[in-house]
Amino acid sequence: MSKSTRSSNRVEIFSRIKEVRAQAIEHTILARRLSAERRKLMEELIRQGVSQADIARELGVSRQAIQKMLSY
Repeated sequence: MSKSTRSSNRVEIFSRIKEVRAQAIEHTILARRLSAERRKLMEELIRQGVSQADIARELGVSRQAIQKMLSY
C-alpha cells in the first residue's frame, strides 16, 4: 500500500470516527430527553394514585427499577 493510499485511508477513518461520535452525542441527548419524559409520565401516574409496584408490574420491571428511573 502506497503512502498516499494509507494517508487517504486514515483521512476516511478519522472522518468516520467523527461521524460516529456526532451520532453518539445525538443519541445521548435524545436518551436523556426520553428519560426525562418517562420520569414525568411516571410522576403523573403516582400523582393519580398509581403505586410504584403497579407501574413496575405494567412495565415488566422491578419496583427498584422504577425507583431508579424516578431518581434521575
